[in-house]
Amino acid sequence: MAGVLLWVICPTENASFATSSLSSLVPKSGAQVRRYSKVCSRLKFSTGVFAAASLSGVVANPPRSSEEKVYEVVLKQAALVKEQKKERIPDVIAGNDQAESTTRGDLLNGAYNRCGDVCAEYAKTFYLGTLLMTPERRRAVWAIYVWCRRTDELVDGPNASHITPKALDRWEQRLNDLFEGRPYDMYDAALSITVSKYPVDIQPFKDMIKGMRMDLKKSRYKDFDELYLYCYYVAGTVGLMSVPVMGIAPESKASTESVYNAALALGIANQLTNILRDVGEDARRGRIYLPQDELAKAGLSDEDIFKGKVTDKWRSFMKGQIKRARMFFDEAEKGVAELNAASRWPVWASLLLYKQILDAIEVNDYDNFTKRAYVGKAKKFASLPVAYGRALMLGSSKFAEPARS
Repeated sequence: MAGVLLWVICPTENASFATSSLSSLVPKSGAQVRRYSKVCSRLKFSTGVFAAASLSGVVANPPRSSEEKVYEVVLKQAALVKEQKKERIPDVIAGNDQAESTTRGDLLNGAYNRCGDVCAEYAKTFYLGTLLMTPERRRAVWAIYVWCRRTDELVDGPNASHITPKALDRWEQRLNDLFEGRPYDMYDAALSITVSKYPVDIQPFKDMIKGMRMDLKKSRYKDFDELYLYCYYVAGTVGLMSVPVMGIAPESKASTESVYNAALALGIANQLTNILRDVGEDARRGRIYLPQDELAKAGLSDEDIFKGKVTDKWRSFMKGQIKRARMFFDEAEKGVAELNAASRWPVWASLLLYKQILDAIEVNDYDNFTKRAYVGKAKKFASLPVAYGRALMLGSSKFAEPARS
């Protein structure tokens, strides 16, 4: 993936990608931006202070937790889906010139196919699941996956040592440009088309970049509230990006907000699993993504992590961490059943495989210092029919919430 990072490090070397042909793929209309702005203006959130009725002055509200802050983003994304029903989204490739339309279509197909190639190489099981989706949905999911992977590679890839806060600023400006219909390369073009066709908001994308910024400057998390926000930034955002593309089943009786919450929970669960799997690897890089207060309560310290010795204290601590991750997976399962039928299989496959990583940590006697927990190929393939079977079932009754309006 090193090649996809060149723009951030040496933007002038990739200027040839910024051609008029790529820009012509994306509608110049600002309808989508206006639609988002209109929705945002209707959502009134607390600023954190309120005026007292007496002359006693201004009283501050109690600090909001990370979950409360993230839930505001969830509400915004759900509102966009509802707003889409009221406005017709224009066709992204329109025009009287049939030859010009064909050329644009060829360029766009090439861009999406490249995204599919990246997904197939780096997320094989998920890619297989996307093949059951409608062509339009799976191509859109590929485009989102590639952007997320490129973003993650900025701080965890082979060129991570060259990445600075200014480089992330340029990456965010590039994100703004593609949302406004000015893609820089073919991968950007695929995502630019995707966000013009679906009610996908830019906020989760910006929040993922915030997570990358945290990785540049932060290597400890004092409590789970801090860690939760980080997990939302780097993984929970993916769920919020994907739900509008995957779609909610027409027969689902779940509220839109509850489905988004479940998608968020899956991202949190996946990232917590990554953290528990990679404790030793992260420690060798000087990073500890475990709540400091919970480590202290268990009688553990950073030094214990760096020593990498499995003790009874460590086993007890890990049991609690795994239990919490599974709770997030349980919450996520409720929402997967509410997705469009054609979109459920890849999500179920990913969920079941990640849950098995937690099982593997237990099998390894909680030694995530020197052993990497993984799911073997045989178990992966065995999980696919199970995931497919679950994808055939709709579980809307699991959500005791009002029907979507």
